[in-house]
Amino acid sequence: MAASDPIALDGFLDEETVPGDLHGSTARFRLTVSPTDERTDEMILPCSVADAELAHAVIHDLQPGDKLRVTGHLRLPRTPDEPMWLVVTTLFVLETAPQLSDPVAVATAVIERHGPYVCWFDADTTEVEVFTECGHWVGTALEPNDLGELLEAFEHRQATGGE
Repeated sequence: MAASDPIALDGFLDEETVPGDLHGSTARFRLTVSPTDERTDEMILPCSVADAELAHAVIHDLQPGDKLRVTGHLRLPRTPDEPMWLVVTTLFVLETAPQLSDPVAVATAVIERHGPYVCWFDADTTEVEVFTECGHWVGTALEPNDLGELLEAFEHRQATGGE
């Protein structure tokens, strides 16, 4: 693969997108890429969009939690103080973020993706409800710090064929 060849990556939009300039003709966002179920393989990649039409769609149509496929050119740093980023040329929404029907629940809760898992953090409790991205119940972590143990136990049950 030549350095000028485009690459394609699938990942999740964990934060709001932002305009890259005052006119909204460019956009920036961070893509969380999880190629495996191992958290050590997870990467947050800064992305930029220079095409005005695509930038408008990124700013106005995407929301945190969307699963995306982006294609573009990776820009590697040439000096230690330069960032690495992906210049996005095409973008497809593979899966939209789950919609919540209760506006009050939305105001007091946060949904986060952790690789193939969707976590529901409710401001009224320390418990974290966890589902797979397909909607299968994983379990409840009593504290956010217990999330890693819950996911590890679930993956172990899945690997051994248990429920």
